[in-house]
Amino acid sequence: MPTRRLLLFHKPHGVLCQFTDGNGRPTLADYIPVHGVYAAGRLDRDSEGLLVLTDDGPLNARITRPGKAMSKEYWVQVENVPDRQALVALRTGIRLKDGITRPAGAEPMAPPEVPERDPPIRYRASIPTSWLRLTISEGRNRQVRRMTAAVGHPTLRLIRYRIGSWTLDGLAPGDWLDISG
Repeated sequence: MPTRRLLLFHKPHGVLCQFTDGNGRPTLADYIPVHGVYAAGRLDRDSEGLLVLTDDGPLNARITRPGKAMSKEYWVQVENVPDRQALVALRTGIRLKDGITRPAGAEPMAPPEVPERDPPIRYRASIPTSWLRLTISEGRNRQVRRMTAAVGHPTLRLIRYRIGSWTLDGLAPGDWLDISG
């Protein structure tokens, strides 16, 4: 029985979650010289953080299956400081155009020790920023960004820290680790 391939990748900002692009933008192929693996889920080009790649179809489905997806933790830098009401709304579910989200874990957090983003986030001296730890178990298109915007705190920087039990720990932007087994 062949061994499944399982890679953890710290996707930098600006990289597409695919191996080819007809427009010359950075892709997974610029970082990962492994054939036959596919991203289990996606991160938008303007998001960064943990991406799992595998050749195991059932594992890919467990990571991404609507309604039963593995939990994912995001570190989210937002405009201003969310109040108790905004946090409660995130924790109970947000009404979006495609329906109400499942309840999320939502906690304020200290700014994480992460490399500066290139390009940097927009800076406005009159608008403070803060960080949230959001944990979700579904994966709608741009869901975290839409949730924070819906409670009045647009996302400035989005880093996926964890998928299931896998984390970014020990991975710098652009690094990948083969944990095949």
